[in-house]
Amino acid sequence: MSGADSKRITILVLDDHALFREGLVRLLASEADLEVQGACSSVDEAIQLLTANAPQVVLLDYDLGAENGMRFLRRAAEAGYRGRVLVVTAGLQDSEALALLRSGAWGIFLKHNSPETLVAAIRKVARGEVWLDQHFLRLLVQEARSGLYEEHAPRLSERETDVLRAVFEGLSNKEIALRLAVSESSVKATIQQLFLKTGVRTRSQLVRAALERYRDYL
Repeated sequence: MSGADSKRITILVLDDHALFREGLVRLLASEADLEVQGACSSVDEAIQLLTANAPQVVLLDYDLGAENGMRFLRRAAEAGYRGRVLVVTAGLQDSEALALLRSGAWGIFLKHNSPETLVAAIRKVARGEVWLDQHFLRLLVQEARSGLYEEHAPRLSERETDVLRAVFEGLSNKEIALRLAVSESSVKATIQQLFLKTGVRTRSQLVRAALERYRDYL
C-alpha cells in the first residue's frame, strides 16, 4: 500500500435510496483522501461488508425501510466493529437522535446541508471527533438541564477536566495536546480514564456524559 493510500479514509455507505446512495458514492469518489469500499441498502449486506473490509467510517441512513439505523448499530457492536458511524439522515425525532448517540453513533448529519459540509463531517469523525448539528447539540443540553440525570459522578482531576472541555469543543487529540502542552499519547491516556469514569466507549457518548453529569466542569 502506498503512503497516499494509507492516508485515505475508507468508507461504507448504507442507504436504501439508490439515487441518493449512488450520488453519494460519486461525490466521495471525487475526493482524493476518501475511498468508498462498499455501498449497500440493508443491514445484513452492511455487516458482511463491515466484516470483510473494516472501513474507518460508516455513513448510515436512519430510515432503511423495514429496518432502521439502531439495528445496524447493534449488529455492528456485536460484530466487534471499532470504526466510526456518522448518521446521514433527512430528519430524526429527538428520541431517535438520543438513542443513536447512546448506542455509539459519532455524529448526526442532516441531508439538507451541503456536500462540502458532509465531506468535512466525514473527515472530522474519521479523526475521532464528534459531529452534531446544532439542533441535536441543543437537545443534549436541554436534556442535561432537565434534571433527569442526577446520579453521582466521580470527581475529575484538573487534567481530566481540561481534556473533557476540549473534547466537548470538538478538538482532536493533536489539538488538545497542543493546547495543554502535553504529548498526544498523554491525551489518549486521559481520554481512556474519562471513558472508564463515565462508563462510555466513544467520544460522542463522552460529550453526552459531560452534559449529563459534568456540566459544571464545562
